[in-house]
Amino acid sequence: MATEYGQGYGLPTGPGHARGVGGRRHRMPAALRAPVEGRAWRELAYVLLSLPISILLFTYAVTMVSLGAGLLVTFLGVPVLAAALAGCRGIGSVERARARGLLGLDVGEPEPLRLKRQGFMGWIGAVLKSGTSWRALLYSVLQLPWAVLSFTVTVTFWSVGWTLLTYPLWFWVLPTYADQDGIQLYGDEQRAIYLDNPFEIAVTAGLGLLFTLATPWIVRALTTVDRVMVHGLLGPSRLATRVVELESDRGVVVDTAAADLRRIERDLHDGAQARLVNLAMDLGLAKEKLREDPQEAARMVDEAHGEVKTALQELRDLARGIHPAVLTDRGLDAALSAVASRCTVPVQVEVDLSERPAPAIEGIAYFTVSELLQNVSKHSRATLAAVEVWRSEDRLMLQVVDNGVGGANLSRGSGLAGLAERLDAVDGILVVGSPAGGPTRVTAELPWRAERAR
Repeated sequence: MATEYGQGYGLPTGPGHARGVGGRRHRMPAALRAPVEGRAWRELAYVLLSLPISILLFTYAVTMVSLGAGLLVTFLGVPVLAAALAGCRGIGSVERARARGLLGLDVGEPEPLRLKRQGFMGWIGAVLKSGTSWRALLYSVLQLPWAVLSFTVTVTFWSVGWTLLTYPLWFWVLPTYADQDGIQLYGDEQRAIYLDNPFEIAVTAGLGLLFTLATPWIVRALTTVDRVMVHGLLGPSRLATRVVELESDRGVVVDTAAADLRRIERDLHDGAQARLVNLAMDLGLAKEKLREDPQEAARMVDEAHGEVKTALQELRDLARGIHPAVLTDRGLDAALSAVASRCTVPVQVEVDLSERPAPAIEGIAYFTVSELLQNVSKHSRATLAAVEVWRSEDRLMLQVVDNGVGGANLSRGSGLAGLAERLDAVDGILVVGSPAGGPTRVTAELPWRAERAR
């Protein structure tokens, strides 16, 4: 149901083949290859480095903040505290880089300092008021206890696993140099139990294999907490992220409005305006011929009358493209029924709304369904389509279904992708389900805002 029908469908991955980075297929299951993968070693390096780094971070943060708090009785306490927070912000940059390099976690830069006034005092005020500074301080304090726990668990599992797994290779060291028959499981004054026969050695190696296979997943679970801490405490806040999203959405809205204005100007200039100019010229010629050749003048007036009808139809279509009168007067049900009547395939329309949404949301819903039905007419090769509109809590739901050839694709830069961007600008969502061969189901969600008194 878009310009991209039949595109964007790749071959399925065969059973038993895991797809790796860059589309590469692995024949070995993930559980077996995890201990030798680069990701496992990078995560191990991250955990091992976290302990000494966290000790430095904790020492710096506690020392500087304590010094600043102790000096607050004098003027020196404020700049010392600001310097402590600024240092924690710098530490956050280093930790984001470390997480990016070893964990593959791409965390955006937090919001910069907003100086309300220039100078040293303005900088101190901006640092102390910045939520990023205090979150970085919190990270520096919380990182140490978690680093101790993750370091202890990781080193224990890793060393035990590889020690037991390689036991068949080095067990001879114990009777040769330690004067005992093998790893001692139990011992007292009367007896001692050693792992010294082939069966016990094999079982020990098997147990070591289990530890070795489990260790990467345990480390991965531990580093998941690190990912959450880095993302939540060292990344941009939700408010800053939302501001960036709104700025981007505002740009989309402005671009869309400018494109619509250019389209309206072009349609007026090339269509109705040109016809009205020709109409004025024809009426002027008919006026001149009225006395000399009344029949010719009547013919020219008749042609001018046809031009008036055509110009009126073009103006009516243009007004419908801006905001149809039927939508304003009678709501979505009547307006969508009018759109469905102009579709090239039979369309069943069902609108289940107990009240009308706000005019802005109503207009977006109308043009969304209108564009989707145009795609049905142009691209789907369908014989039947249906439109459903209903409210679900605080969302206005739209759904357009057709029995065409399918293959609608959101991944490219036109068609449905442009519609999805326009919906996203108002916190809307567009979901496309269109397998090859059909049917195609496009669902749009819009925020619900009730209509105010007109």
